[in-house]
Amino acid sequence: MSGLTGFVLRRVIGAAVTLFALSVIIYVVFYVTPGNVAQITCGPRCSPEQVHQVAQQLHLDDPLYVRYWHFLQGILAGQDFSTGTGVEHCSAPCLGESYQSDQQVTDIILTRLPVSFSLVLGAMVIWLVLGVGTGVLSAWRRGRFSERVLTAITLAGTATPVFVIGLVLMIVVCGELQLLPFPEYVNFTDDPQQWAWNLLLPWLSLALIEAASFARLTRASMLETLAEDHIRTFRAYGVGERAVIVRHALRGATASVIALNAVTFGSAVGGAVLTETLFGLPGVGQELVHAVKVVDLPVVVGMVLVIGFFVVLANAVADVLYAVADRRVVLA
Repeated sequence: MSGLTGFVLRRVIGAAVTLFALSVIIYVVFYVTPGNVAQITCGPRCSPEQVHQVAQQLHLDDPLYVRYWHFLQGILAGQDFSTGTGVEHCSAPCLGESYQSDQQVTDIILTRLPVSFSLVLGAMVIWLVLGVGTGVLSAWRRGRFSERVLTAITLAGTATPVFVIGLVLMIVVCGELQLLPFPEYVNFTDDPQQWAWNLLLPWLSLALIEAASFARLTRASMLETLAEDHIRTFRAYGVGERAVIVRHALRGATASVIALNAVTFGSAVGGAVLTETLFGLPGVGQELVHAVKVVDLPVVVGMVLVIGFFVVLANAVADVLYAVADRRVVLA
């Protein structure tokens, strides 16, 4: 256990360093730009008094390292905002305040995150079942007609945009066949059955695209494993083909699937913009697009930080799961 504990500790430290570097890059990209940073941050509709107030809050007269320290301090310990008539405290992690809606960015994100999580978690179950299952079947039936059909379907899924699949599903399932109502997000706590019923089409739209990548990766990894010497040894000793596929070849593809799933999940939390927009889901991706349109810089910065956090976290978790599945990683 000491080796595994040290491995996990190294991954935690690496994730923390990565997040720190990410915060520096995001701060430089968004807040150290030519022009009037206060005006850009506040947005085009702000009055001169509001712009001056934003300049004070961002400490634009201070050196760059002091400005970044205030930015980091807000995330780690919170900060106070002047409202003109008083002072409003923003608890950690404080990502700033929207100058378009006067809401704290953290509150906006926490309102949108459950929607994005609902979309991604349900889609993840489907893309893993479909993707891994298709990849295993394709590798098992290599060289046969069924394998060619599955490969063609996988390539078509990879090349088809998510909005095309979503539109086709809505037209056919909701319009022509009328099997499902047009999706409308319902909170899980209000009605779990309607929550799942209304998210079924968004799940399928997002999952069918991602499943194609998992199918291709699973097939390639399994074919590589099936060509190794120990697999030929198992077959020579009379081990059944099904046992070879499930117990040995599929296990060899597990590490690649875990890594890809971590990256896909982390990026999909904030990256499923097209799916959320198409089905009218008020998630993180849709809010990020809206913030960019109205030039609400604090919301944009906060959203990018949160999305980056989930990507880094997902990769760290994938490394740990990979190490648990294969202890040779710990010793490497």
